Amino acid sequence: MTMTTSLLKAGVLGVSLLAGSVMAAVSADEAAKLGSTLTPMGAEKAGNADGSIGPWEPLAKNAGSVDGRGFLADPYASEKPLFTITAANAERYKDKLAPGQLAMLKRYPDTYKLPVYKTHRGATVPDSVFADIKANATNATLVEGGNGLNNFRGAVPFPIPKSGVEVVWNHITRYRGGSVARLVTQATPQQNGSYSLVYFSDQFVFRDKMKDYDPNNPGNVLFYFKQEVTAPARLAGTVLLVHETLDQVKEPRKAWIYNAGQRRVRMAPQVSYDGPGTAADGLRTSDNLDMYNGAPDRYDWKLEGKKEMYIASNAFKLDDPKLKYADIIKAGHINQDLARYELRRVWHVVATLKPGQKHIYAKRDFYIDEDTWQAAVIDQYDGRGQLWRVSEAFAQPYYNNQVPWYTLEAIYDLQSGRYLALGMKNEEKKSYDFTFTANKADFQPAALRQSGVR
Repeated sequence: MTMTTSLLKAGVLGVSLLAGSVMAAVSADEAAKLGSTLTPMGAEKAGNADGSIGPWEPLAKNAGSVDGRGFLADPYASEKPLFTITAANAERYKDKLAPGQLAMLKRYPDTYKLPVYKTHRGATVPDSVFADIKANATNATLVEGGNGLNNFRGAVPFPIPKSGVEVVWNHITRYRGGSVARLVTQATPQQNGSYSLVYFSDQFVFRDKMKDYDPNNPGNVLFYFKQEVTAPARLAGTVLLVHETLDQVKEPRKAWIYNAGQRRVRMAPQVSYDGPGTAADGLRTSDNLDMYNGAPDRYDWKLEGKKEMYIASNAFKLDDPKLKYADIIKAGHINQDLARYELRRVWHVVATLKPGQKHIYAKRDFYIDEDTWQAAVIDQYDGRGQLWRVSEAFAQPYYNNQVPWYTLEAIYDLQSGRYLALGMKNEEKKSYDFTFTANKADFQPAALRQSGVR
């Protein structure tokens, strides 16, 4: 019997978090499943009944070569698609597609497609992270209302989740290398495909990876994030600093912006919820970054269950350093010939805006990969109940560093016919640098002026 069947029989998949409740950690007996019937991350270790989803088989750190810029060779480069889902045959596969994917096939019937390949569940994390996750299973709990965490270590507080908000906290806190410096680009193409690029230099450090971290006094900060716009010239020198808190209702996210033109640092409370994303031309909200981030307090979260679904996976081809950005960015959507989809098991969580709360998205459907706790697809609905934007993540395991993350995030606006693509690094001088280190002083407002000097 699979975990999915067991959960359905137990009747827990329809449970939603009630305001004011506190979810308990699981028992030691249940946590013992981690590393046995479940992966240490909490996914079902076995494949599915017909073999179309194989067992979890983590990639070795030397699964492929690494070039001088840090880009990874594709360990599955010789594989060809098993089949391709198009507008013409979508009806056959609709039970394994999100409404947003179906809507994209309908809107772009001649160009949007899903090339489906053999499933390879190779994503993994270091053993020390798995140890933290197992400790979290029996110790981590939600604070009242589900707006923060108690007794949390490292990553993934709820590897055996019982509610929708627990699944979402797993996405928010999932392992992303602990600390990273990266150079990435963002495009917001017009309907005809014309675009200009915005270039970012990001630094991202979880609290326990700070050189001066004190485990006896961890505080309420989950991670620190600094982002400098390096081009175009009209935006260059603008720097965003974020202190992401664990309980954002008790202590809201702290954010500052350095404006190079004014040479001043100011608080930026708009960098949260549906505040506008940096240089995004109105195509994403602040909480659209990393597919979803921030405080979960404005929504009710319902766990619908687990299902099989075609999601973008092992996106090594899309991360090829031989590609130019013009090879990726096309009218309407990215170049789907470069995408790779696999059949995976995902957790389905529905977020519905609470009465009296405000957000431009009245409802959001999350589809979160069981192997990594990364959101793969998020469908976002407007106040009229109409599907508005489709977020799609193109994931890959950075196997040499044992880090599951994204190659690219896309947000497709079905109403305007435009989209945003964020995370491309093909033409940059190096890939992600997971050796980056910093002190807390590097992420204080006083340090912003130095970061943003042109």
